[in-house]
Amino acid sequence: MKELIRRLCNVYGPCGQEEAVRRLISQEISGLVDEVRVDALGNLIALKRGTGNGNAPAKRVMIAAHMDEIGVMVSHVDAKGFLRFTNVGSVLPNTLFGSRVLFANGSQGTFGMDGKPLASEKPEMAKMFIDVGATSAADAPVGVGDVGVFRSEFADLGKRILAPSLDNRIGCAILIQTLAELISSPNDIYAVFTVQEEVGLRGAGTAAFGVEPDVALALDVTLTGDMPEAHTMDVALGKGPAVKVLDRRMIAHPGVRRWLVNAAEAFDIPYQLEVLEFGSTDAAAMQLSRAGVPAGALSIPSRYIHTPVQMVDYDDVQNSVRLLVNALSGPVDVL
Repeated sequence: MKELIRRLCNVYGPCGQEEAVRRLISQEISGLVDEVRVDALGNLIALKRGTGNGNAPAKRVMIAAHMDEIGVMVSHVDAKGFLRFTNVGSVLPNTLFGSRVLFANGSQGTFGMDGKPLASEKPEMAKMFIDVGATSAADAPVGVGDVGVFRSEFADLGKRILAPSLDNRIGCAILIQTLAELISSPNDIYAVFTVQEEVGLRGAGTAAFGVEPDVALALDVTLTGDMPEAHTMDVALGKGPAVKVLDRRMIAHPGVRRWLVNAAEAFDIPYQLEVLEFGSTDAAAMQLSRAGVPAGALSIPSRYIHTPVQMVDYDDVQNSVRLLVNALSGPVDVL
């Protein structure tokens, strides 16, 4: 599974330009599902048909993992070929200086700052630029409107993985592996690889409207409180996937939370409960689709979210797959 994660993390796919990620995922799930389609916004929607539950029809269970990653868009090229930019998604300026950026055409560069940056200076995006090695505006290999993403080397640290864009290629990898290991289910499983999550959960909202799920679940990363002087949070690497209770945009449906917790305890899978004070996931958009959907999230603890390099624990990744496979193998009763 680590090789799958590596390939997913190395694919260019900022918000609104997820095509290459979608192609890779389509190849990976070929033969694992019964139907695949792409909707108007670019969401990849895969259906693994269920067997039903006796005389009851199969429930529609939608599991969403977003394909897009944060990045920067070129807004101006000056006479010397330096690029000014704006953010695409929530970008942290203090993580940019000296980091590598990759554009769709393969061009690369690094982030610099006006003047002489001081270690104590708080960086402002308006005072930053991208250096692509150009000597003039005409020499610049990219222009206004081109989008760059952060790139660093994938590193297998044994128990931990260090890589770019784990938010949320790790969720995509877990969903792919779940489809591979799920032999059968009484439920119709809609595995939806969504677009534009980082700029407002846009893909999940439209996909849920089309799927009309009975239950919805987001797979995404979450913050941790296990680093020195970290914000207080009872989530840590290596202690299992986190079952969401609340974040800034949603309260997880108690039935969905109970369903995941019961499955974890029944199969002796470690888990944590997540109360996230910052950010949200595709679950918030799915929850509000049509007349409302019971929704929740299974989160993968991650350090350094929204930076050029992120870290997850491989045991948490594998236990996320185990939890999903076991939870989906039986009836889903959340009401």
